Amino acid sequence: MGCAGGGAPLNGGKGRSMDMQAAADRADKILGASLDEIKPAVQWAHGPTSHSGCDVSRMRVVMTIVSPDRRGSFLGIVDRHWRDSGYRIKAVNKDRQFPAIYAQTEDGFGVSLSFGGEGQAFFEADSPCVDKSDVAESTTPPNGPAYEGVYPLPRPNVRSPFWSVGAP
Repeated sequence: MGCAGGGAPLNGGKGRSMDMQAAADRADKILGASLDEIKPAVQWAHGPTSHSGCDVSRMRVVMTIVSPDRRGSFLGIVDRHWRDSGYRIKAVNKDRQFPAIYAQTEDGFGVSLSFGGEGQAFFEADSPCVDKSDVAESTTPPNGPAYEGVYPLPRPNVRSPFWSVGAP
């Protein structure tokens, strides 16, 4: 069963378990597939990986400036991808400056896209409760600077002829 957050049983309840590393790998795939849908592509870097007693969270931080005028389109691309992937949309925040969308995969992973200051987008995937294990950092290379050892990451600093239109 899932953690206290009410996640669905892993693997459709078929009794197969997953450890924290496998959950982190699955979160990487969810995040990668979501970012791959965005055209034109945006530059991103790894955010922090966190894990507690039974769950794992991975984050991707978009370093491309997404202007307020383009955030709806950005969210729409991700919303369509998640729905087409069988994810259940749990909530949508339609705030113009800080919109967000929250979904859940069929195997109980929570996934979100939220906007913060200066048009910075954050993708996050959280596992349901899984078996305890060590968790390595993601091996997926970012498509821009790695910012290794930098925390917090800088604000978005990459301009896009499409996504940054109208941004200061």
